[in-house]
Amino acid sequence: MLKHYDGAQLVPESPAESSSVPVLMSKKPAAPRKPRAKKLFVLDTNVLMHDPTSLFRFDEHDLYLPIATLEELDSHKRGLSDVSRNARQASRFLDEIVSGSAEDIKKGLELRTKDGQNSRGRLYLQTEAINGNLPHTLAAGKNDNQILAVVRFLQEKEPQREVVLVSKDINMRIKARALGLPAEDYFNDKVLEDADLLYTGVRSLPKDFWDTHGKDMESWKKEGHTYYRVRGPLVPKLHVNEFVYDETGERPLYALVQETAGRTAVLETLRDYTHAKNSVWGITARNREQNFALNLLMSPAVDFVTLLGQAGTGKTLLALAAGLTQVLDEKRYSEIIMTRVTVPLGEDIGFLPGTEEEKMQPWMGALEDNLDVLNASDESGGEWGRAATRDLVRSRIKIKSLNFMRGRTFVNKWLIIDEAQNLTPKQMKTLITRAGPGTKVVCLGNIAQIDTPYLTEGSSGLTYVVDRMKDWGHAGHVTLARGERSRLADHAADVL
Repeated sequence: MLKHYDGAQLVPESPAESSSVPVLMSKKPAAPRKPRAKKLFVLDTNVLMHDPTSLFRFDEHDLYLPIATLEELDSHKRGLSDVSRNARQASRFLDEIVSGSAEDIKKGLELRTKDGQNSRGRLYLQTEAINGNLPHTLAAGKNDNQILAVVRFLQEKEPQREVVLVSKDINMRIKARALGLPAEDYFNDKVLEDADLLYTGVRSLPKDFWDTHGKDMESWKKEGHTYYRVRGPLVPKLHVNEFVYDETGERPLYALVQETAGRTAVLETLRDYTHAKNSVWGITARNREQNFALNLLMSPAVDFVTLLGQAGTGKTLLALAAGLTQVLDEKRYSEIIMTRVTVPLGEDIGFLPGTEEEKMQPWMGALEDNLDVLNASDESGGEWGRAATRDLVRSRIKIKSLNFMRGRTFVNKWLIIDEAQNLTPKQMKTLITRAGPGTKVVCLGNIAQIDTPYLTEGSSGLTYVVDRMKDWGHAGHVTLARGERSRLADHAADVL
């Protein structure tokens, strides 16, 4: 019979000797785990201009900056655009890092993150002329090709470690791979790898929800809403202000997760904005998600709302209708402020004349179209009444440019940020932090229509805020799934 004793195995030498003292056979010691080999990442200029803090985001791996990258960074530092600001910030970070002697630079510079902690990686700068073995068809004077030559040279110089080019430029990565050089996109700015994983704000309850969560359930009524306190395995997955629905029974349930604590959650039934008696500025919800969106927009407890959806789902119309009702009827806010990124769809038509508001007017076609719909919904007062309403509405809506937002504070305003998918996370932070006491911020957008260079569905500012704000008790999000513009628009969105 085998026995174990302090990690060693007792084994009899033979059946005949089983009664004798057994021999100790020590277990083979586990082989020490090899430390992960440090990679050497060669940074393209667009990575630093996209995210200056990328210098500190490669964990224990080393970074290499070619001279061509530094020259391109220098040529982009002038100007007032975000790219120029990022280039200047990246130069400041490099100035803080490169403070030693030339010998220190050759050995590699220690990277320190902002909080003073030592980074495990090191930064190397190109200190010698490098002529990599590249095909003669590639122009030697072009910066991109110089960077590729550096990658090839480092591969030959340090064959024991992996050398990888990091670039936001798709064509640069294609060119590198065509030459047999490893190349990657910069992934650290991406909130999600797949946009399909983005939080939708809506959850369908399973068929057995009440069987698994109805034990010891409490319910009560308050101010026209019914509340349910439920317990069960699904509760830890729920987010505050997430909408849940169950349409399997005779009476469908539409509710909002008001609070969660461990395995207990409180569900609050919604106001039905699909009914004409609850219309908002003459507008009623046409589908389930629009009803959810209006519950968020009309709730005084929610300060930040994000609405995602393809063209024609009613994002702007719902935001304007809810804003006008709370500005003009309920007097909850003083005025509506609307802004958006001015990224043209085609060729730029040049400078626009007039004041700030007049220059922004051509970009606000969506606002004018939706105001026409909202004014047409008011049948009382005839033509004169509609004209007076139109003038009153226009006097309470201000159109502002993003360029002049820094340093401002909006108090008691209804702030709509349209086409928010074209904002970077930094721009989104700048805008949202403009909100003062009593201000509600509504972000609208479609992450499938991004026009800003180097922004993707995973790195858009809209994706960033949806993911970061989903657990805050005063923020809500809904992804609108169904288009309500027209049967032509819906069909075109599906097949074109």
